[in-house]
Amino acid sequence: MEEQKENRPQAAPNAAPAPPAPAACPPGRQRCRISDQETNGKNSTASSNDFSDPVYKEIAITNGYINRMTREELRSKLAEFKLETRGVKDVLKKRLKNYYKKQKLMQKEAINGDSCYDYICVVDFEATCEEGNPPEFVHEIIEFPIVLLNTRTLEIEDTFQQYVKPEINPKLSNFCISLTGITQDIVDKADTFPQVLQNVIEWMRQRELGTKYSYSMLTDGSWDMSKFLNIQCRISRIKYPSFAKKWINIRKSYGNFYKVPRNQTKLTIMLEKLGMNYDGRPHSGLDDSKNIARIAIRMLQDGCELRVNERMHAGQLMTVSSAAPLEGAPAPQMPRYRN
Repeated sequence: MEEQKENRPQAAPNAAPAPPAPAACPPGRQRCRISDQETNGKNSTASSNDFSDPVYKEIAITNGYINRMTREELRSKLAEFKLETRGVKDVLKKRLKNYYKKQKLMQKEAINGDSCYDYICVVDFEATCEEGNPPEFVHEIIEFPIVLLNTRTLEIEDTFQQYVKPEINPKLSNFCISLTGITQDIVDKADTFPQVLQNVIEWMRQRELGTKYSYSMLTDGSWDMSKFLNIQCRISRIKYPSFAKKWINIRKSYGNFYKVPRNQTKLTIMLEKLGMNYDGRPHSGLDDSKNIARIAIRMLQDGCELRVNERMHAGQLMTVSSAAPLEGAPAPQMPRYRN
């Protein structure tokens, strides 16, 4: 829900401050040991052992050469390696540096492959809203979309979408209808949130997520899980679902990987910087989720390691350290009702 997210502070009031965790997992293997930190001489974060390693010295020299290349030279070299050539100059440099770095490190050691997510579930809720988003207004989820991204094929394998009938404010504001394209008739005919959540869980079970295949949730910012889902579960008098307690905040991942400030991690800006246009209707939950998945795919192609970087604990938003063990989400189960 881009409009609602942009009109709020970037961090939830109860968020525990911590530096952002890095993002992503390249295709074709189940674990990536390659850091998203660049090894480029003065700004290198490599250990002292890395500096004495001939491979890292070679990477540093290559990075220096790439830094001096023009945009056309970068595009030409990327095309030579059959890599994506769209994006601003800094993105192209990052892409080419990561390609060379991966090639050198893969020559140096075999990459162990046993821990990456097989799938990523992209979620972007739409919720009831009023113009100006008054602080006392209670947001209720009215669209629950999921885009299932296969991290091996880098393709959107499936989608889920259901609308939800709000309980506290059953009549949608004209602003909400105009923003989301969701009409009053649509929500009047929809199921309430507990039934939709049950349908979501059944859909995930049919795809064997958390049993046969490892997976993680991914959102565009913190608010979908820490705000909208958290509030909705209280409204519906159910406990917070365990499969959604940890997720990848792609804004953090994108900002950390491409080294850009937080104000450049809005959905439309991320797409623009990667050389892509928004596809679909803005503020449609499903279309937003598809576009977020496109960003995730590009980041994986560029060598980013998408991994969980946020979680809910005791009702509060927490940052997950990049040093934490890489764990997939549990098999989805319907949460119990609150007493």
